[in-house]
Amino acid sequence: RDADADTLAVLDEAAAAAPLRGVIHCYSTSPQMGHEAVAMGLHLGLGGILTFRRSDELRATVRDLPRDRILLETDSPFLAPLPHRGKRNEPAYIPHVAAVLAELWGTGTDEVARITTENFFRLFKKAARP
Repeated sequence: RDADADTLAVLDEAAAAAPLRGVIHCYSTSPQMGHEAVAMGLHLGLGGILTFRRSDELRATVRDLPRDRILLETDSPFLAPLPHRGKRNEPAYIPHVAAVLAELWGTGTDEVARITTENFFRLFKKAARP
């Protein structure tokens, strides 16, 4: 937290040496961080914070980011989405995050699931498809 400038400097240096692949876990910081990380080739992991009432800036940023760079994640056992905030987080709560993302994208949760699942398999090439 509060380390966007330092993080971007390290990532920028690494990107100068080789193309980047990876995930900014639990992305919830500045719009600049999101846009620059995506421009470097990284994906952004979104979890329960996206559903929080005070996450307007995050939602506005995510709305404008390329859909092919978004992943869903839980950060279990922390940061449970609304309506479970303050409780132990678990993977079963991902649909709450997907619902907010669907609203931002103007699509359904099935489409969010399809896009973010494809993003996962494109990033993690060795993962076995069902």
